[in-house]
Amino acid sequence: MDLNLLRALDALLQENSVTRAAERLGTSPAAASRNLARLRRAVGDPLLVRAGQEMVPTPRALELREEVSALLRGCDNVLRPGAGFDAAHLRRTFTVQTADLLLVGLAGALTDRIHTEAPTVDVVFLPDSVEGGPALRQGWVDVELGVLGHLDPEIRTQQLTRTTMVGIARCDHPLFDGPIDARRFAAADHIGISRHGKRLGPIDTALAELGLRRRIAVVVPGHTSAMMLARDTDLVALTLADWLPATISALGLRTFPLPLDMASIEIGMAWHPRNSADPAHRWFRDHLAAAALAQWTPAERAPHRTTTP
Repeated sequence: MDLNLLRALDALLQENSVTRAAERLGTSPAAASRNLARLRRAVGDPLLVRAGQEMVPTPRALELREEVSALLRGCDNVLRPGAGFDAAHLRRTFTVQTADLLLVGLAGALTDRIHTEAPTVDVVFLPDSVEGGPALRQGWVDVELGVLGHLDPEIRTQQLTRTTMVGIARCDHPLFDGPIDARRFAAADHIGISRHGKRLGPIDTALAELGLRRRIAVVVPGHTSAMMLARDTDLVALTLADWLPATISALGLRTFPLPLDMASIEIGMAWHPRNSADPAHRWFRDHLAAAALAQWTPAERAPHRTTTP
């Protein structure tokens, strides 16, 4: 049935008058009368009948009155943007794909934030091993957080911050005995970080331009394992600037600027447009962005920018 005809039925049953129903609907009495005729044919009942100068509902009309009213309220809730969202009663699980280094600094702050407003919302973190695949498009992941690349063309993104890579080694590493220039940096044994086992990257390209080469003594799949290995050896690793300073200090580690001309790194989050207008998803994205930005110093934060393919 036409939703407008259903609204006409509701008005007629509530007003018991063609004229008043027309006023309620903002139409003419003639149009309301035509709607009543159509409704009578559709329902197989006169619905409203004359009783002196007034119209009274039939037993069938009385049966329909509350049912039709409730049905329209349900339709209005479905069609109203963001209708029914209440974080306090939200029961949902959100999935975030991110690197282990970001996860370590983010998970606690994020869960504290969301559980303050939504105690029954859960978060599942997935490794970035499926990065560049169809996870967002297929709905396996709600949000991807980190260095974004190889995304499907329709994916929405929001830049969060720009940062740089820095070196990291144990506090009493011999490297800290003097100024760390490119030659001393290249002379140290290094930890490569690659989930695919790659040994060379942008650092090696920058060193090659200076006629230098480093030794990658060990390759590990993640930054946190690299930090733990650097804590117990003379190996040098890489990490993000201004990220987890308390943890780095507690582990007995120390960071240093890379003596190379390296491009900055853009950290952002990505999601599929099917979720853009979902109020619960938007609420979660806002908290995820806020929790991530809180871990960096204000100088590192990027202006809010969302891309729309």
